[in-house]
Amino acid sequence: MSHPAPPAPLWAGRALALVGIVLVAFNLRTAVASLSPILAELERDIPLSPALVGFLGTLPPLCYAIFGILTPLIARRFGLEATLVGALVALATGLAGRGLAPDAGWLVAASALTFAAIGVGNVLLPPLVKRYFPDRVGLMTTIYVTAMSVSTFTPPLIAVPVADAAGWQISLAQWAIVAALSLVPWIALLVHPKRRVPEAMPEQAAPARLGEAVRSPLAWALAIVFAVSGFNAYSMFAWLPQLLHDVAGTTPVAAGALLSLYAAVGLPAGLIVPVVAARYGRVGLLVAVASVSYVVGYGGLLLAPHVATWLWVALAGAGPLTFPLSLVLINLRTRTHSGAIAVSGFVQSVGYLIVAAGPLVIGMLHEQSGGWTAALIVLLVSALPAALCGAIVARPRFFEDERLRREGVRP
Repeated sequence: MSHPAPPAPLWAGRALALVGIVLVAFNLRTAVASLSPILAELERDIPLSPALVGFLGTLPPLCYAIFGILTPLIARRFGLEATLVGALVALATGLAGRGLAPDAGWLVAASALTFAAIGVGNVLLPPLVKRYFPDRVGLMTTIYVTAMSVSTFTPPLIAVPVADAAGWQISLAQWAIVAALSLVPWIALLVHPKRRVPEAMPEQAAPARLGEAVRSPLAWALAIVFAVSGFNAYSMFAWLPQLLHDVAGTTPVAAGALLSLYAAVGLPAGLIVPVVAARYGRVGLLVAVASVSYVVGYGGLLLAPHVATWLWVALAGAGPLTFPLSLVLINLRTRTHSGAIAVSGFVQSVGYLIVAAGPLVIGMLHEQSGGWTAALIVLLVSALPAALCGAIVARPRFFEDERLRREGVRP
């Protein structure tokens, strides 16, 4: 009787790939939360309207949606490593360009380049893990998701101190150094003469399957759950420091720390939520926790912003636990690999397009009203569609069965 070969040691013959994947993952979120904590200092040199700040907050999800579609085509033309090297060069250029920005137009262009590069990296990481670590996919996914979480809450902690000591330019541009360092292992892998690992290209949904997703109530419900979490998260990344300064009198350093707290709540959620959903099936409970967290967190910022501000921020940060939940439900609510690919493509494309409206809508509400009450009410009310659609995805049903039901066939 033959037994499957045990997994190879994590470092054995693939140390460069391991280091490279971790470094890339760390780069995928540093740009998202490094601007808003130092916005006041930057605006002394580059005036920015609330609409423009909202647009800068809209760029990440917008670029993720666009390059989620384009990246598989680019990777098939140039290969995984070459595409990633190009993305890292663009990322380092964009991050440095943000620090060198002499005006708002330059800042927007550099930010667009930065988030386009990150959008490519988002798509390439899973097939890179599959290519170099086919025997350790679960472990490597946990490692790179953790690295992404760390890179989300680290920038707000150091943005203001670095800006105070060396200027906002250095605070923004410093992340280009990390992006440049990330190039080293991937260039080494590209030129390595003994590279014999087979390609594992990003997967695309078949057009017929994608059409089924468009007609699927379950896929739409998943997209709304996904979108609400991103709508809230990216709105907070763009506006939370200024909101806290205005409603709670928080200092820039404290506001940066609270933004870091908001992001850090996502780390345990990312580790715990998939296990609770997959192993115990408590999807409804998780949706309820998220919805209550939104309501209590934003309600606290509305009614008592000076009291236990950290608690309201932490609760608001717990609401987007529906982000990892929606991702794991893509697999839990599909029976086939092709179905999972179709639902994933639909949910993330539609979801990120909705998410992109968040920072812009919140910025416009703030500009029109002159305060934050209307914006906070909108964020609080967003818990309602998340709860309603969460009740749909909590039912143990499958995407593939919906077509059978439409055809009158019992699954």
